[in-house]
Order: sequence, then C-alpha cells, then structure tokens
Amino acid sequence: MSARLLIVEDEVVTRNTLTRLFQEEGYDVYDAADGMQMQRIMARQQVDLVIMDVNLPGKSGIELAENFRENENVGLVFLTGRDAEDDRLLALELGADDYIIKPYNPKELLMRVRNLYRRIEAIKNQQKAIGHDSIVYEFNDWRLESDSRCLFSPDGKMFRLPKSEYRAMELFLTNPGKILDRETLVKKMLDRDLRPNDRTVDVAIRRIRRHFEADSQSPNLITTIHGEGYRFVGEVQVRHLDQPSLNSPSL
Repeated sequence: MSARLLIVEDEVVTRNTLTRLFQEEGYDVYDAADGMQMQRIMARQQVDLVIMDVNLPGKSGIELAENFRENENVGLVFLTGRDAEDDRLLALELGADDYIIKPYNPKELLMRVRNLYRRIEAIKNQQKAIGHDSIVYEFNDWRLESDSRCLFSPDGKMFRLPKSEYRAMELFLTNPGKILDRETLVKKMLDRDLRPNDRTVDVAIRRIRRHFEADSQSPNLITTIHGEGYRFVGEVQVRHLDQPSLNSPSL
C-alpha cells in the first residue's frame, strides 16, 4: 500500500507543486488549504504523513499541531517560510517530526519524508509484534507509560510528553548510566542529524528537567556531562504487560 500524504498549504501554486512532487514518487496525496479542510479529510481518511505550513487561514499550523500530539503513527513535517528559532522549537515541542524552511530542496524534502515514513512503519510493525503491549518504565518513584506517553511523579501528578520528549526519555531509560551525545539524542527524537547551532536537544532536556526539579527527591536525574552530552543516573525497572520486571541499575 502506498503512503498516504496530506499537504496543508494555502498557497495554490506551492500546494500543487508539492502534490505533483509526491505523486510522482508514488504517494497517495490529499490536499487542504486550511485547518478545517485538513480535519475533514482526516476524519474520513487514514493518513500516514502530513506536510503543513505554519501560516494558514484561521488556525495556524502551530495551533493545529496539537492534533498530532497524541498520535505516534502520523508523521508531521512543517514546511514554512517562517525561520524564527522560537517557531521551530515550539513546533517540535508540540510534536512535529521535522521543520523545513522554504525555499526547500525537493530532493532533500523527499528524503526526509521517506525516512520519516520508514520510522513510522517500523513503530507500527513493532506494535503489531508485541501486540500493542504497554511498556512501563519505573525509576526513583516516577513512572513513564509508553501507551499514553505520560510521565507520573511520585505524588501522582501526570505530565503528557510531546513525542520528541518521550523519545528522549525512552532513550535515557533504556540506557541508564550511559552518556548520550546530542547527535544520538536528536536522531532518536526527530530521526534527523544534528545541525549547526541546533538547540533542540537542550530545550527538550530543560523542559523534561523541570518536571523532576519540582520533586525534591529527584532534581538531578539527568546530568550534563560537559563537552559530551547527558546521562540519566536513576535506577530503572522496565515492565511489559503481563511480564516480570527487568531491573536495569545505573552505572
């Protein structure tokens, strides 16, 4: 089955150009001029990937990104002329998988979308292989649940993590005690390479740390190793549904 791609772009020439580009690559392409049209299409049609502008009539692409926050299996790429770092970081924080500035290189865009689709398909296949079992990570009286991407504090507060932050936490919790460099983290979080002056990882780690800093018993679970990266220093138990605990102590 071909990948199903939705393009959300109010500029007609750009929308038509993108439609032709991806149709020629074998994608099933749908298109929308604004958020309302996007939502109507997604209500009746399963979509694998969305390419969306930030500047749209009505709700902006940033506002619409909330629709993708809970869905791990729909990839979201922003393709926009807005190159402010705050816009890019906010989009990634809200769950976007990539943020590409116009004018774009068609070959690079195709490659990034293709790589994103492969990652999404790998996630779907993994879910099928384990029967959609939930994975629960327990550490220092905290808990992270894979199904909901929710982080629970020792006193029961719940924090729903964006996709990028959840992926970073998942990498930390499956590698306790190991130093993880920014290149490794950004590859896991966004499935792309680290770029010059890229602060995406640092912003995500800062946001995650805020949850831990509110708890006096676990303010320094993620430590900075200057010149190398970050390390998770807690003790982790990994539980699969109906399976015994696996203990992974920190190094």
